[in-house]
Amino acid sequence: MAKFILGKKLGMSTIYDEKQGALNVTLVECASNVITQIRSNEKDKYEAVQIGLAKPSKGAVGKQKGKYSKDFFKIKEFKGGAKDLKVGDALGIDQFEVGDKVKVSGTSKAKGFQGVVKRHGFKGSPKSHGHKHDLRAPGSIGATFPEHVIKGKRMAGRMGGERSTSLNLKIAAIDKENNILFLKGAVPGVKGRIVEIVG
Repeated sequence: MAKFILGKKLGMSTIYDEKQGALNVTLVECASNVITQIRSNEKDKYEAVQIGLAKPSKGAVGKQKGKYSKDFFKIKEFKGGAKDLKVGDALGIDQFEVGDKVKVSGTSKAKGFQGVVKRHGFKGSPKSHGHKHDLRAPGSIGATFPEHVIKGKRMAGRMGGERSTSLNLKIAAIDKENNILFLKGAVPGVKGRIVEIVG
C-alpha cells in the first residue's frame, strides 16, 4: 500500500548526522490527518483514499460537509488501495521510516513579475561600453519570418505561485512525539503552506 500524508511546512533547519555531517532539512508537521472517503472499484471504478488535514478545535472534528468542508485545511485524494482503513481513521507518520524517499508536492513561492534573467536564467548583455541600460534585457524576440513573436517565447512575466513537486527527498529524521518529518533538502512553498507527501 502506498504511503501518503498531508503536512504543514514549518521551515528549514540543520541537523547533524554522525556519518553524513551537517544536513539541511525541511521540517513538516503531519498532525491531524483523517480519512474522509474511500474510493473502490465496485462503486467508483477506481481505488483511492481521500484524506483531510483537520483544523484544530476545542471539541471533536466535525463531519465532512462536502468537498470543501470548513473542518479541514485541505482535502486531497491519493490513488491506491485502502486495506484495513476506514472513514474516520487517523493517519500518522508511523507509516514512514528514516531513509525512505518521498515525493513532496505543493504551491511554490510566488515571486511576482520578474525579468528574463531571474525567471529563465538569461546571462544578460556584456558589461561593456554601449550596454549602459541593456544589462538585463532579453535581446531580440522576433524574426524576419513569420514577423510576429512565436508563442512560448521565454520572456518576462509572473514567476512562481504554481504547483511544484520535489522528487526523491530522503527522510533524515522523525519526531513522533510532535508528528514532524525532517526531509533532506528543500520543499515547495513558504512557511505554513500545506504540502502533500507520497512515499
